[in-house]
Amino acid sequence: MRAMAKKKPKKPSNVIAQNKRARFDYQLLETFEAGIALSGWEVKSLRMGKADLADSYVLMKDGEAWLLGAHIIPLDTASTHFVTDPQRTRKLLLHKKELAKILAATQQKGQTCVCTELYWKGHLVKARIALAMGKKAHDKRDTEKERDWSRQKQRIIRDNVKQ
Repeated sequence: MRAMAKKKPKKPSNVIAQNKRARFDYQLLETFEAGIALSGWEVKSLRMGKADLADSYVLMKDGEAWLLGAHIIPLDTASTHFVTDPQRTRKLLLHKKELAKILAATQQKGQTCVCTELYWKGHLVKARIALAMGKKAHDKRDTEKERDWSRQKQRIIRDNVKQ
């Protein structure tokens, strides 16, 4: 009889929200880490994991980067003396060189900038943004085929190891 291996305790994940759709719809070229200017109620909501990046993207305006479409759901316990707009435009904090690189890339045809993930870095909220190029329909099919084949390979390997 084999001894049961002890499970290691899970390390708490620092990821708040992911934009999985971006990986499917776009070919991600280069990623950047950006800070986000948030208000107090937004940070509290993020601690509770109430964020959605499904339709979010980054807009360059006046030499600054802005996160649009990120949905942070306000908590029920939030104070009522200020307006809580769940989809407000949030400023992204980047270095000038990074801003220039993103601006130059987004002005090229076919490239955009999307937010792929929100995560904790210490006590700060960071956003991982990526320069992306849209995939065509046949590219998406190829991605699905590769994913399915890798799953099948894992099953075959796992079945062979058990025997």
